[in-house]
Amino acid sequence: MADEENKQPEQQFEFQRVYMKDMSFEAPNTPKVFLQEWKPEVSVDLNVENTKVEDNMYEVVLTVTVNTKAEDTVAFIAEVRQAGVFMVSGFDEAQMNHMLGAFCPNILFPFAREAVSDLVNKGSFPQLLLAPINFDALYQQQQEAKKEKAN
Repeated sequence: MADEENKQPEQQFEFQRVYMKDMSFEAPNTPKVFLQEWKPEVSVDLNVENTKVEDNMYEVVLTVTVNTKAEDTVAFIAEVRQAGVFMVSGFDEAQMNHMLGAFCPNILFPFAREAVSDLVNKGSFPQLLLAPINFDALYQQQQEAKKEKAN
């Protein structure tokens, strides 16, 4: 009887679905930007949001925004909101936050990376392949920043 009371709930993680929630591409200074020397300044912003859909089901949305300038002129802005539905259960709160804040974005990133690359290509700009991102390290930095802010 004591063994049953101390038994941890079974941990489950299932990737249910991946989908594009939103995407946009702007090239406000074309065609003039095509005539400039192509030495782009690229900045990448990331954001992760999650929402409980129903018991043990969560939507995680990874937003990747790429701002690219050439000679101080905006060449293009590409934004992709890549989403997925995940079934996650049996984890304590800290583990659950890590799963939704780091593990799930790691799964979604290759899809978002491909979508950004396709958008840039369709805009007639040189290929843009985003470097891999360590969401575990970003999550740890975010948690440490929260602790410092609380103190």
